[in-house]
Order: sequence, then structure tokens, then C-alpha cells
Amino acid sequence: MKFTSLIAYASLISAASASAVPKVSDSSTNSSTVIGDATILNFLLIFENLENALYTGALGSFTQDDFINDGLPTWSRGRFEQISAHEQAIVASLSDAVGSNAIQACNYSLPYTSPSSFTELAEFISGVSVAAHLGVSQYNTNSETATIAASVLSTKARHAAWIAAPVNKHNAWSGAFDTPLSFNVAYTLAAQYMSGCPSTNPSLPFTAYPSLTIANATAGQSAAVSAASNVTIEGQYIAFFSGLSTTFVQVQEGQVVIPNDSMGISYAVLTSSKSLADDSTIMAGVAAVQVDFNSYGLRE
Repeated sequence: MKFTSLIAYASLISAASASAVPKVSDSSTNSSTVIGDATILNFLLIFENLENALYTGALGSFTQDDFINDGLPTWSRGRFEQISAHEQAIVASLSDAVGSNAIQACNYSLPYTSPSSFTELAEFISGVSVAAHLGVSQYNTNSETATIAASVLSTKARHAAWIAAPVNKHNAWSGAFDTPLSFNVAYTLAAQYMSGCPSTNPSLPFTAYPSLTIANATAGQSAAVSAASNVTIEGQYIAFFSGLSTTFVQVQEGQVVIPNDSMGISYAVLTSSKSLADDSTIMAGVAAVQVDFNSYGLRE
């Protein structure tokens, strides 16, 4: 599976049903919601459990010969074994920190069929996980929780860069700053892979948005926008999250112009505002938009 097709797949996110994803409260998380340490760590466990399942499943399915025969470097599977061990340790550490209220792993639907399609999916999910960890960092008020989360974040950023560059021959970064994602934006990206969770999991105040797709994205050019059938897109705005910046572009005739300075991956949501993209304005999401660039920093 090519990276561009994976991104297209990743943008086809359906609204998550209550039975398919971790139990959520009736209201979305917003800036006025009080987020405690246990909720923060459980939010991070959503992504750690997902990644743990991804690596464990793929390594259990594909041998060293499978990796080599699929054109991957001879050393790649061994490194993925190390990453898998890291994920298991992170899950155990976060779960221990939360205690008896720690969420348990869900069932997952992970669309890989070969070692190379696994590494492409691992690149995307690891990048989303970094963005999720970065986005919640502002809520860490407990020094112990903040230290755990920061230590995990730095390791995960190394994982994401290694998978992208040496393994998949893609860009290891999108710019000078990584992109932080808010709770519900990040949760929407994870929820698409969840097919069922334990009923004993604690209720968490996160919810997934209706689906949004942006097809054939090229910097400076128009791309087709579509959303769930109950969402009006015409005249609304697409907010592109890239690094620490957000760019708003109006949807006109079902099209949106991709920001001319786009490079690497950005995350897009449909919003009713031309200057605000939060839970009060976001109507649908999240589409992942990839604009490749070469080793000289020039778009391809």
C-alpha cells in the first residue's frame, strides 16, 4: 500500500458508534473541561493499546523472510521487535500509573496485508500518536504525570521518525514544529481502527467527529471535499493543522484549495468558523493531507 493511498484511507473516517469505541460521555471535551491525571493517562492508553496491537499482530503474522521478500531492509523486523517491546512497557507503565481504572485494549481492525503495508500503517499511526501525546501536554499539571508523558513522547517521536525515513523512505518530519492535536481530533483518528471495547472500561469524555474526506491534495491546488451525509460542507471552512499553525480555507463548490505552503502531513477538519477550530465549531473530521517533499526541502 502506497503512503498516499494510506493517507486517503485514513481520511475515510466514519462517525464512531458507542459500541465500537471506548465508552464516552455525552459531551465533547473542550477548554473548560477539567481533565485529571487519570483521564490524561487513559487517553494516552487509547493510542498505546492501539500501537501495541498493531506491532504485536504484525510481528506475529510476518516472519523475517516475509519482511525481506517484501523489499524491506534486513534489519527492519528486528527494530520493530524493539519498538513492540517499548509499546508493551509503555502500556504497562501507564496502566500501573492509573491503577484499577486503567482502560483495557479494544478489538482492532487494522488494514495491513503485508509487511510493507504494515510499515505504512505504522508510520501513520505512530505520527498520530505523537500528535496526541503532544496535544495533551498542556493539561499535565502533576510533575510525575508530566515526566512520564514527556518521556513516552520523546521515545515515540524517535519511533515515528525511524519508521518514516529509513524504513519507508519518506519524510521524517513536516517542519520545524510537530503538530499537537486536541483530544477529540486525535481520538477521531484512533477510533476508526476500533471495532469493540470492554464494557468495563471507564467512561472517557471524548467523542469522534463525523467523517471527512479530502481527495487528491496538492499544495496550491483545489481538492474535492466530502463529508458524512448529514453534514453541510458548502460555505464552511477547512482548518488545516500543521505544526503550531492553523490555516482556514473556505469550501466552494465542494472544493478546497490546499494551502500553498503545505509540506509533509497536516490534519484537516471542517469548521463553521473562519478563525476558530474547536469542539464548538468543528463539524466533521479528520482528513489527513500529505504533501511530499524531497531531501532538499522542495515539494514533489
